[in-house]
Amino acid sequence: MAGYTNKYESWIENDYFDISTRDELKGIRENEKEIEDRFYQDLEFGTAGLRGVIGAGTNRMNIYIVRKATQGLANYLVKVRNIKDPKMAIAYDSRNMSYEFAKEAGQVLAANGIHVYIFESLRPVPELSYTVRELKCQGGIVITASHNPPEYNGYKVYGEDGAQIISPYDKMIIEEVNKITDFNEVKHISQEEAEKAGLFTWIGKEIDDKYIAEVKKQAINLDIIKKEADDFKIVYTPIHGTGNIPVRRILSEVGFKNVYVVDEQVEPNGHFPTVKSPNPEDTNAFKLAIDLAKSVEADIVMGTDPDADRVGVLIRNEEGEYLVMTGNMIGAMLTDYILSQKKKRGELAPDSVIIKTIVTTEMARAIANSYGAELIEVLTGFKFIGEQIRLFEENNDKTYVFGFEESYGCLAGTYARDKDAVVACMLAAEMAAYYKNKGMTLYEALISLYEKYGYYKEGVLSITLKGIEGMGKITTIMENLRNLDLDAIGSYNVLAKRDYQTSKRTKMDVNQEEDILLPKSNVLYYELNNNSWVCIRPSGTEPKIKFYFGVKGKSIADADAKVAELEEAMKKVIESWM
Repeated sequence: MAGYTNKYESWIENDYFDISTRDELKGIRENEKEIEDRFYQDLEFGTAGLRGVIGAGTNRMNIYIVRKATQGLANYLVKVRNIKDPKMAIAYDSRNMSYEFAKEAGQVLAANGIHVYIFESLRPVPELSYTVRELKCQGGIVITASHNPPEYNGYKVYGEDGAQIISPYDKMIIEEVNKITDFNEVKHISQEEAEKAGLFTWIGKEIDDKYIAEVKKQAINLDIIKKEADDFKIVYTPIHGTGNIPVRRILSEVGFKNVYVVDEQVEPNGHFPTVKSPNPEDTNAFKLAIDLAKSVEADIVMGTDPDADRVGVLIRNEEGEYLVMTGNMIGAMLTDYILSQKKKRGELAPDSVIIKTIVTTEMARAIANSYGAELIEVLTGFKFIGEQIRLFEENNDKTYVFGFEESYGCLAGTYARDKDAVVACMLAAEMAAYYKNKGMTLYEALISLYEKYGYYKEGVLSITLKGIEGMGKITTIMENLRNLDLDAIGSYNVLAKRDYQTSKRTKMDVNQEEDILLPKSNVLYYELNNNSWVCIRPSGTEPKIKFYFGVKGKSIADADAKVAELEEAMKKVIESWM
């Protein structure tokens, strides 16, 4: 009998699991493939926490897996770190089971003597990041699966600096979680018991007000907003997520008067009934917003994902059509806007720093250089940007200005240590108002940046490979590429190869190696001629392998053609391994 079958039967027979869980599992008894998928592995507690399909089983998101993960986290805080009277903050988004998972996590923490501060209703990820530091907690938890389809949920862990946990602490927590082999090891008390013991505190408005005040401090041109407010029009959609209240509040408080919200998507709903996936990278998620924007002739369209840490922005081109900007475009435009305005006002410190990830547009480097700001590059994941902010403060040696990643996440200011769609919406709208005051649309402003810095363009190819076979294929692709000395990708010559797993950069023409001073990661990066590059990395949160491409063209059409060529060439390289 297969190992996963034994696990399946043990869940059905064990009265630790509630009746509805056991009944759900009994209902798939004739479906061997489904049983295998639910039990062939334990849902991995990775460096970012948990993420998976909601349902019964060891490879699913359910209250038992949440309890186990939280017990491991509690053991880390109390036994490994030996923290006296630890405190944790918990937030959750609009996804199915988010509230239930948040409460379960809180009850396990309280059972371990850890004081829990839990939001009374859904809140965005960045507010949790802010709250951890504001309440001097030792960490935090957010229940969310970000932009994944409706069947998913997840569990993200934050450190005491308000950023997602990094090495070595992530590995220490994972070790404690993996030590728990019996669900009966998990401590758990009721909410009532936790409240009675003074270990379960609901939080809300007071933290909201402080968080919004910090976001508002990042506004630069309130006077411009005031000048344009009567005629400037914004269309916004929270896509059934947490952004509705904080985004509308901040837009109102900085002076925007005409904010049109997509009514069909305003209410929180974990089924996300109006979209296939609540992803601001997907043009289809904006169909209703575009219809509304056309009817009111909006200057800008914005949409936030379920946990409101990422924002999608649409701008109107010369033909009056609304185009979805990439995360790279949004980030580059905000970088230029913030730096230019700070320099104009004499507020740009000589030690100012812009931070981007290794798969984010190289246009950011050109922009930073033009204003005399330093550009720092980190591994993929906003936690590495958060880590740099902490190091700047500890060393008192650099001034953080702005950080962003290609996947639609950015942060201005240091009040939070994770990407924040609330501040991004405020600044994107302010930027659009600024350009309107100059007689320009955001589209015209984007073209002017291309003309100034070059036509940088990026692309991403994501291949989803689910299950045991999929994991094997992803491993094979990375191993084959690692062992293959590519000297060209399509018509592009490989100038250097970076292997972040071995921390080595190899110059191909002289076969010379140098160290990469970043944490080890299963990532390969190829530096190509003509300012082009390719990067390959398995996703840390989804069953995907991602191929990133970056070029610099002579025009938009030229850049588009170069990205397409690189993508096609990379597909041919990996075809035989699929």
